[in-house]
Amino acid sequence: MANPASLPGTDESYWVHTTDSSRFAPLTDDLTVDVAVVGGGIAGLSTAWEVVRTGRSVVVLEADRIAVGVSGYTSAKVTAQHTLIYDRLRRRHGEEAARLYAESQQGAVGRIAAVTAELGLACDLEQRPAVTYSLDPADRTELRAEARAARDAGLDAEYTETTGLPFAVAAAVRVNGQAQFHPRHYLLGVAADLAKRGGRIHERTRVTGLHEGEPCRVTTETGATVTARDVVVATHYPVFDRALLFARMAPRRELVVAAPIDASADPQGMYISRSEGKRSVRTAPLPGGRRLLIVTGEDFTPGAGGVADRYRRLDRWMHERFPAAATSYRWAAQDNDPSDKIALVGPLHPGARHTYVATGFGGWGMTGGVMAGALLSELIAGRSPAWAGLYDPRRLWSTLKEAPTLLKQQAEVGLHFVGDRLRTTHADSVADIPPGSGAVVRAGGRRLAVYRDEDGAAHAVSARCTHLGCLVAFNDAERSWDCPCHGSRFGIDGTVTHGPAVRPLEPHDLDGHAE
Repeated sequence: MANPASLPGTDESYWVHTTDSSRFAPLTDDLTVDVAVVGGGIAGLSTAWEVVRTGRSVVVLEADRIAVGVSGYTSAKVTAQHTLIYDRLRRRHGEEAARLYAESQQGAVGRIAAVTAELGLACDLEQRPAVTYSLDPADRTELRAEARAARDAGLDAEYTETTGLPFAVAAAVRVNGQAQFHPRHYLLGVAADLAKRGGRIHERTRVTGLHEGEPCRVTTETGATVTARDVVVATHYPVFDRALLFARMAPRRELVVAAPIDASADPQGMYISRSEGKRSVRTAPLPGGRRLLIVTGEDFTPGAGGVADRYRRLDRWMHERFPAAATSYRWAAQDNDPSDKIALVGPLHPGARHTYVATGFGGWGMTGGVMAGALLSELIAGRSPAWAGLYDPRRLWSTLKEAPTLLKQQAEVGLHFVGDRLRTTHADSVADIPPGSGAVVRAGGRRLAVYRDEDGAAHAVSARCTHLGCLVAFNDAERSWDCPCHGSRFGIDGTVTHGPAVRPLEPHDLDGHAE
């Protein structure tokens, strides 16, 4: 089992490491507002900020600290180019769908620039082209088609075989007029302005219940209740899923490594690969004129294991291709991929009148979250933008076409749900678990997730995820218990660190099984 201390770089997001922690108080008393937003990432904060500007009262309820979940561990590309999306949209759903997708996503790019200027935010917003590239000549036809489709959809797109990368590529699609930024500098600025306008933010306030009606009621772990006309669930993976959205999304975790480079080595763009597995590249400004090279890749399903080796492989790729200094940071991000590749933003379920959801951004949450804020604020006001139907979670026109993908995703969930239980154990006994690692063990007739600390003491919690009951697995690089079915994550003590689970793993005594 790998020791995380032997991995490259500091185990922290650069965005989190270079910003102060927010300090909003938990909600302790009952509250009545026009709109309650559950989740304090970019989708939740953007929605709340757009809503408060319409004169409505709003509260944001965040289980941890704002902008330290997925939004604090992103690569922070602000782009309407989402790898190869436009040719797919045109072929499967028509040219109008591709045009509306481009219009809404490019609109989010412009919205971030406008908000940054209006609020005077120092968030390192830089205009950069977004480039999808391939090393395989066989992909040229596909990339040419993507460039045409993106251009026809309204983007400034072109096919090219020349990039700013320090290695040759076979083909690429370049989209101009895109951007990158420091997400926490941006979001903390938006949060400060939200509070200045009278909006309320409460951290360390985990929402545990949603009662729909007129008005709606939201209950919290602190015991306080929020009464609101409208409720938005923007918790990355919905903590309330009354339309079975979990069946239409697959969780995906990916790793990030970052190292300083000289400004002269900056590839001057945001890149993502089509071949050789996913590799995403961008830079950020550092003090003294240098740049921080940020490389993302090594996608895997939460709970898949071998995370430390994935980190090393990604770090090796970065240093083999770029003249980078020693790795400074490493972190991981988590995304939810919808079966049809289109985010789910709109009414929470077919019968919903005052409840909404924003989820399924598929790795493109910066523009997706801002788009969601603009869309949901319009829906709450009784207006419907032209692209509302494209993202509507109730859509059937797209779900039916994507049925094979949806069935494959749920077959994988079923494999974990049933197959993991057929294994007698993930370790033969607690005694087989070395210090600094963990495993699922059958003890006393129960499956327990057991972590042995560096001093040799064993700590046991239930191995059943509190969301829908799948068995968790140990993440050797981040020292966490991860659910492979829907992406919930837990600390070694069982505390929830990532939803959709809202309840911790139950602690257990080992009752003589610790040796």
